[in-house]
Amino acid sequence: MFYGEVALNLDVKGRLAIPSMYRQPISDACENRLVLTYNAYENDSLWLYPEHEWEKVRDSVMSLSTFDPMHRALQRRLVGSAFHVTPDKGSRILLPITLRQVASMEKRVVMLGLGGKFEIWNEDALQKTRHQVPAMNGEVSDAMKSLVL
Repeated sequence: MFYGEVALNLDVKGRLAIPSMYRQPISDACENRLVLTYNAYENDSLWLYPEHEWEKVRDSVMSLSTFDPMHRALQRRLVGSAFHVTPDKGSRILLPITLRQVASMEKRVVMLGLGGKFEIWNEDALQKTRHQVPAMNGEVSDAMKSLVL
């Protein structure tokens, strides 16, 4: 279970050093076999999964009918653009240029642990989203109503 947030710098080659607080949990969870892909919902963010968690997501997404254009778009975005990544000896992973460009990642990023995966955000974009509170207009889902926070 991953949680917490760390601000990081990408190096000139587009590599991100896995924070020390996550190194052992990642190794324990997946022997450093990770999968990086686009965030399905926000453009300025990437998702980083332990391989076994990714396989569940991949299988779920690929089970959708390809007759629906929205399904095909999600399959392309998540599965078609996914990369297997393994930390090097310096505990760095390479964020491929195509993913970095779409997610507007040049230097400063934030890595968030979100349970079974990580989100890697463009730092400025994450700060903007934190100042945008969704207007719920008194409407929340039944699942949210049952939460005890």
